[in-house]
Amino acid sequence: MAPVSPGTGKDDYPWWLVALAVIALALAGVIVTNDIYAQVFSVVLKGLWVTIFVTLVAFMLATMLGLGVALMALSESKALRQIARFYTEVIRGVPILVLLFYIAFVGAPALVAAINVVIAPLVAAGTTEPMQVRDLSLMWRAIIALMIGYSAFIGEVFRAGIQSVDKGQVEAAKALGLSRVQRFRLVVFPQAIRVILPPLGNDFVAMVKDSSLVSVLGVADVTQMGKVYASGSFRFFETYSIVAYVYLILTIGLSLALRGLERRLRRNVAH
Repeated sequence: MAPVSPGTGKDDYPWWLVALAVIALALAGVIVTNDIYAQVFSVVLKGLWVTIFVTLVAFMLATMLGLGVALMALSESKALRQIARFYTEVIRGVPILVLLFYIAFVGAPALVAAINVVIAPLVAAGTTEPMQVRDLSLMWRAIIALMIGYSAFIGEVFRAGIQSVDKGQVEAAKALGLSRVQRFRLVVFPQAIRVILPPLGNDFVAMVKDSSLVSVLGVADVTQMGKVYASGSFRFFETYSIVAYVYLILTIGLSLALRGLERRLRRNVAH
């Protein structure tokens, strides 16, 4: 009888999840019964929708951009492949926090200047006003920075997933007369998504956590609301305990949902 690896047996009950659930319920009880924790929670919760909005929008944009980068990296054009590799290596080499500052205070003014050059005839005709840097909100600058930062990693995920598809199936689809777009949509992508989804889900969870970095730009997310409250009340322990609690609920909930989706995909493949 083959030995069972630790953590893979059916009797490996998720006690860690039970422990986390007990802690979460205990903290929820404290929040309900303690006025200080209840006040902190209500303040921090005001930034929850900003955190969710920034994460969802940035991740969707990063996924689309990452797919484009992956397709460029797999292109038959040497120039496109080199551009994709250059983009990936440069962006992956810059910390997200540095990228946030760069996009917010260098990239945004440059973008506004470029837009003003394009609309210069309209401005001269008096039909519109020149765009100001302040017109591009800090929240959208943060979203753009997260989009660019994560697109390089997501692009590599897509590239690896697409390359995992057997080339024989692609050649068979080509022999059947399917176009490049049809081969990708009907043959390559449905198989590649099974490989892509787990690391893509991990990147999504990571972006939930990295979205807290937007607080350095003053975006009113969960972390920023906690920071403002703690600096005014000096209740750092209570505040950052609640902030950590909110992020744990978000990330662990997402991780469990993604694991369930992965198991469903594996069962579908087995059948």
